[in-house]
Amino acid sequence: MVRVKNLDASLKFYCDILGLVEVSRQDHEKGRFTLVFLAALEDLETAKSRKAPTIELTYNWPNDEGSQEEYLGGRNFGHLAFKVDDIYKTCTELKEQGITISRPPRDGYMAFIRSPDLISIELLQKGERLAPQEPWLSMPNTGEW
Repeated sequence: MVRVKNLDASLKFYCDILGLVEVSRQDHEKGRFTLVFLAALEDLETAKSRKAPTIELTYNWPNDEGSQEEYLGGRNFGHLAFKVDDIYKTCTELKEQGITISRPPRDGYMAFIRSPDLISIELLQKGERLAPQEPWLSMPNTGEW
């Protein structure tokens, strides 16, 4: 479960940019929150039938004054990890969409990006690591990851 501050920005990030698909959504009027369950496209049928594997985005609605809780000290989450077919291609595509590569895939195996809610997303190369290559090899870390 990941608590998100802006549901639209988070859905754009997780669905439009990372390629996850919305499986289901539940609005809880009494509790003033929305749950959105997402899955990888290859896991969609299993996620619909078994409710897993999914990522749950929890959006707590603003209070009556319009303010929202700030999620500090890990109240929102640690990090997620996804395996990708080609770490370099994935990072290039993300960068082209304006996503900062916080920890570039210098080793051909691992990279980190962050969601709109500053959740660290670890990207891992499926199978064997790729041979190190530029521009990734000499690219420094950016911000926190």
